[in-house]
Amino acid sequence: MKTLLLPLILTGLLASSGAVLAAGDPGGPSSSATERKDPVMEKVATATSRKDWAGAQGVLKEALSADPNNANYHNLYAYSIRKGANPDMNLVFKHYNEALRLDPKNKGAHEYIGEAYLMVGNVAKAKEHLGQLDKLCFFSCSEYSDLKKAIGEYEKKTASR
Repeated sequence: MKTLLLPLILTGLLASSGAVLAAGDPGGPSSSATERKDPVMEKVATATSRKDWAGAQGVLKEALSADPNNANYHNLYAYSIRKGANPDMNLVFKHYNEALRLDPKNKGAHEYIGEAYLMVGNVAKAKEHLGQLDKLCFFSCSEYSDLKKAIGEYEKKTASR
């Protein structure tokens, strides 16, 4: 289900970053500014909607070489590696940590790195990021709820072994 939601998450990232806001859009400029789209995010959304993790990785790797300070690119690059076949978890953690270094309040990066920690069996680190999300989300947010659910499912699965 998370995979099906990624295009929606990307849309939210685009909107929150101002990358897709046009005149008349909520939160967009009130003047007659032309629509600004991030072609990288559009390509990534298309690739991830098809579960083309390698395609998304290629787009993001190239984008990061041109814009290495883009936290969302680092976050989504790590996500696409993690979702692909045989993920290099060292590379995954490198890019999630870089996303959080650039933007410590990046809720998506906190959620996804928490999920990555569950993949390697480190529940304590996943819970640290859940704690960060608890502080960042004034009221509950989807990133907090999703990570909390993932931790609960992980603990239930490991307890039944």
